[in-house]
Amino acid sequence: MNQKGFTLIEILVVVIIIGVLAAMVIPQFAGRSEQARKAAAKTQIDSLFSSALDMYEADNGSYPTTDQGLGALRIEPTGEPVPKNWKGPYLKKDVPVDPWGTAYSYVYPGVNNPSGYDLASNGPDGQEGTDDDIANWKAEETKTTK
Repeated sequence: MNQKGFTLIEILVVVIIIGVLAAMVIPQFAGRSEQARKAAAKTQIDSLFSSALDMYEADNGSYPTTDQGLGALRIEPTGEPVPKNWKGPYLKKDVPVDPWGTAYSYVYPGVNNPSGYDLASNGPDGQEGTDDDIANWKAEETKTTK
């Protein structure tokens, strides 16, 4: 009788090889999800909000005030100053939160951009004013490879 199959030793060798490969590969991808969240926040600030805010400004002569906030991109503000020529909504969907589930910080006129607005995410730590904040006034940080 001739039986074919794997011995316990052969199976253990395969499991060890898979374990070694996983130990080498998984750490390479571990930091990528946080890097992807930071890139998503930067893209929302630089593209989505920037375009919508610029269209709002072109129609109404100024950006929404701090009190009107980013909500003015979806719903016409009724408080002063009332927009002169609101043609929104300027965003197709509700105002998104940042990739960490926190509302973006919006200030107009900006402290860092006095002739424009300040728009920022508090980043992964959720704390305002820390090094991991992502904002429209910060220069893009240099990327290092590991």
